[in-house]
Amino acid sequence: MTRRAYIQTMGCQMNEYDSGKIVGILEDHGYAAVDDPAEADLVILNTCSVREKAVHKVRSEVGRLRFLKSGRPGMLIGVAGCVAQQEGAALLDREGVVDLVFGPDQIDRLPEMLQRAERRERVVENQFRPAGEYNFIAADVLPGRLAPTAHVTVQKGCDNNCTFCIVPHTRGREINRPADEIVAEVRELARRGVREIILIGQNVNSYSTESTGGPDFPRLLEMAAAVSGVKRIRFTTSHPKSFDERLARAMAEIPQVCEFLHLPVQSGSGVVLEMMGREYTREDYLRKIRRAREICPTLSLSTDLIVGFPGELEEDFELTLSLVEEARFDSIFAFAYSPRPFTPAARFEDQVPEQDKRRRLATLLETARRIGVENAQALLGTEQEILIERVDARRGQATGRTRGNRLVHVDQQGLSPGDLVLVEITGVLDHSLRGRSIRMAA
Repeated sequence: MTRRAYIQTMGCQMNEYDSGKIVGILEDHGYAAVDDPAEADLVILNTCSVREKAVHKVRSEVGRLRFLKSGRPGMLIGVAGCVAQQEGAALLDREGVVDLVFGPDQIDRLPEMLQRAERRERVVENQFRPAGEYNFIAADVLPGRLAPTAHVTVQKGCDNNCTFCIVPHTRGREINRPADEIVAEVRELARRGVREIILIGQNVNSYSTESTGGPDFPRLLEMAAAVSGVKRIRFTTSHPKSFDERLARAMAEIPQVCEFLHLPVQSGSGVVLEMMGREYTREDYLRKIRRAREICPTLSLSTDLIVGFPGELEEDFELTLSLVEEARFDSIFAFAYSPRPFTPAARFEDQVPEQDKRRRLATLLETARRIGVENAQALLGTEQEILIERVDARRGQATGRTRGNRLVHVDQQGLSPGDLVLVEITGVLDHSLRGRSIRMAA
């Protein structure tokens, strides 16, 4: 009898990608994916620990699964991802209902870990692997799960030392994937009908295999763009200290590379940036995005921001607001600082009161919302290329994204996922645009 597995993904695109690898491995070993944990013989929570709220969510989900497992003693429960890497055996000890705990570096060993768990052995695998032993697994691309857009990992881990960030502890040091593996995966995805590739890593623009005769990141973009069938390429996430003109020129000059840049600034205050260990100044950041827009005038820009970092004063927060006004981001991801274990900032003095964090976050979000709407209204009447990602036949609506990563809804009109369509922007909604289909793009 076919066994059934339910995977719940929390957190970033790296986790989404890892979940795809987990699903592929499980299907190769006799599991069928289901959408309801109550129907599953195996439940895996693929977790994030970048923010405290995400860790609380894991504990809540485990509590819910405890109730399900009480009626199904044979069910196996696994915790993967960054919380598993962070807590290891402590998680297994605290949550008696969990059967296996494994970090991102151990995904390829999942079949063997499940065999051990079925024998009721204690399974905790959260060791990092050195570069020579790390296995980059291509995400499975079975036809039943194909979408117009697919993620391809180019690296794992991070070599930066931001004082607020737990990623080096949960993902390890940076390891760059060989370029031939990346291009081979892109080629296979394109052969299966994927139109848009998103290259992902913790700091993609630091990617380089030049020490072994391979390409750097701008050259890797050229190699991926040369694959037949690839219509669009995006990438995330970039670090400001590593962003340079060559990458801006790649967005401007390589037709397949979209003019969208996610460049996390984190704060507009030079003092706070220094305390964060970000290795660039406010002026550095603004100079780089000004130059990027000179090279690529249609550039769409998004960012990450943290408010309430330890020691952040009102004048520091005002500098963040002024940077947002000057940079005019199309969208932001903003969060109130939460201390993470194993990070220097968790031990900093002058922690900001929660009420001040909440107030600053609300003000920042409203400022960014206003600017985002103003930027969107500037697109009214323009012609934009969108890639159709999904179709809602019941509503007669198709949805896709512009090259600048803006969501657009159009009348279905016989459109299918994967179609490239030129549309006229006719309306601005809260978090998306309305458009009128003009014609199919080349």
